[in-house]
Amino acid sequence: MGLLFATKEWLEAYIETLNNNEAYEDAAKTWEGDFVFIVEAGGNLDHDIRFWIDLYHGKARDGYMLEEGQEKDAAFVFSGPYPNYVKLIEKKLDPIQGLMQGKFKLKGNMGKVMRAVKAAQELVNTILMIDTDLY
Repeated sequence: MGLLFATKEWLEAYIETLNNNEAYEDAAKTWEGDFVFIVEAGGNLDHDIRFWIDLYHGKARDGYMLEEGQEKDAAFVFSGPYPNYVKLIEKKLDPIQGLMQGKFKLKGNMGKVMRAVKAAQELVNTILMIDTDLY
């Protein structure tokens, strides 16, 4: 039995796994910027989920779930419907392709993200290292 995607326990495991992922550390060694991730209700998920992660030079310095109504000012906001997150997790959709195809939305400096494509891919690859259960 794995950890349910985008829960507090899952996020804690994700941050720990990310901080031990040498491929992510190498790909994101020059990255600075925090993200709010929004998983919008859809498919088997009946509510929105939001969490924040502070990414800095190949490490996650902090991260936590955002409660309903709680706001967090972040350099980037990455959002999309739950079924598209499932496609990411199943490696059927690349995060950058998802943005280009309008399956996800990004608020923040798109140019900076486009210069960090490998880091974005490693963020997703790290999910695959966790025994993740879907809704």
